[in-house]
Amino acid sequence: MAADYELSLDDYISIIKRRWHYMLAVFLLAMVAAIATAILLPPVYQSTGTILVESQHIPSDLVKATVTSYADERIEVIKQRVMTRDNLYRIIQKYNLYADELQKETISTLINEMRDSISVDLLSANVEGSRGAKATIAFKVGFEYKKPEVAHKVANELVTLFLDENVKARTERATETTEFLTQEVERLKTELETVENKVATYKQAHANSLPEHMEMYMGMLQRAETELQETDREYKSTQEELRYLDVELTAAKANDKSNPETQVSEAISELDKAKAELERAQALYKDTHPTVRALKRKVENLEKAAQAPVPPTSVKTVDFSKDLVVAKIQAQIEAAKARLVSLQDQKRSIQAKMAQLQTQVVQSPQVEKELFGLMRDYENAKSKYEEVKSKQINAKIAENLEQDNKAERFSMLEPPIFPDKPIKPNRQKIVALGLFAAMAAAVALVALLEMMDKTVRGVESLMAVVRMRPLVVIPYITTESEINRKKNITRYVLLGFVGVIVLALLVIHFLFTPLDLLLAKIMARFA
Repeated sequence: MAADYELSLDDYISIIKRRWHYMLAVFLLAMVAAIATAILLPPVYQSTGTILVESQHIPSDLVKATVTSYADERIEVIKQRVMTRDNLYRIIQKYNLYADELQKETISTLINEMRDSISVDLLSANVEGSRGAKATIAFKVGFEYKKPEVAHKVANELVTLFLDENVKARTERATETTEFLTQEVERLKTELETVENKVATYKQAHANSLPEHMEMYMGMLQRAETELQETDREYKSTQEELRYLDVELTAAKANDKSNPETQVSEAISELDKAKAELERAQALYKDTHPTVRALKRKVENLEKAAQAPVPPTSVKTVDFSKDLVVAKIQAQIEAAKARLVSLQDQKRSIQAKMAQLQTQVVQSPQVEKELFGLMRDYENAKSKYEEVKSKQINAKIAENLEQDNKAERFSMLEPPIFPDKPIKPNRQKIVALGLFAAMAAAVALVALLEMMDKTVRGVESLMAVVRMRPLVVIPYITTESEINRKKNITRYVLLGFVGVIVLALLVIHFLFTPLDLLLAKIMARFA
């Protein structure tokens, strides 16, 4: 036909009249194929069990569980553990699955096919207090197979595996957490003991320079300074007394006066001077001051000298008295010198003590700094140890919670039920799709044949080719032989189609299944 010619309704009717037997043949073949597919496809049954995700029985404020992942995440992890190659192959062998395909397909192919037959569907609900947030509250585990009793048994097996694997996974995680924290506690305990030993060793090595003794050492240092000052004043006073005694000794040795009364009067005069000096010293110093004590001794000596009886006047008596005074003064000088030596030793002892105290005070800041570093390490180690110890106790409680099955758990809400009808294939839908496919195939075949046919048919088509209207149109005259030939073709096609159907039914009846049983099965499948 011409490319620019548009077919009319009469042309379409004419095409259908010419090609009806092709359309019928394609339509019937497609419908037979669809019906055969719907009948021959084996039924697939599914058994499904529902597992509830129960929340923790004991409030989480009191005991926190070790497993804190979301339920859908744990379900996916458990699914991967359950659907391992070993588990699936064990189930295939236990229930003799895919017995017909075992000789044709590899084990990996059958395991993949079984994975595709297992379904895990999560059931979620809105969480109270969270906008749009959903939480998994349950999930369904199902298995598809061509035999309902096998599907039911395998579904029960899978549900049991999910429940057992959840308990096993949670218990293992809680146990691993407890073991890890126990190891950490032992390690931190060892570190803490090491730091404690370091602190004890350091304190023992620097016992005299510890910062807590600083105040005591400062007080001791102040008292030592005061004692040194007093000793130094007493030393100076003794030196003055010694010089005074030296003068007295010199005067006593050089004295030629033989009148004892004169000596007594001089002693009284010296006594008055000494008392006056004592009064002035007492006004300035305490009674324990070395100068005051020296003046007191001097006053006592002079008082004794003034109160001594006046011996009779004689040369021998004067000489004897003079020798006695010199000896007494010499004894006082020796006592003063001995006291100076003692005070000197006392000063050296006090100065050595002060030097030691000053060394300890000077070392104390450095010791304090290093001790603070050790104590900081000790506090950090102690804090870590106590923190991990607390976590270990909580982990042990959580482990007991998991072992007693008081934490979040999976429980059987609805066991897998025995499937009473197949879930697929949908035979009605297959037949309906086959009907539309058959019609589309018939139309497509006719369209293809018309596109390949270059014959010019009809006046309008001829005018489109020659660009002019014919003068006379003679309609097609069908001869009787052509009519008979068309009738014979139609008759033969119908007879052949009927014959093929009858022959197919006979083959099925005698070689496969009796037709009455086949009809009953077909009705049951489409029921």
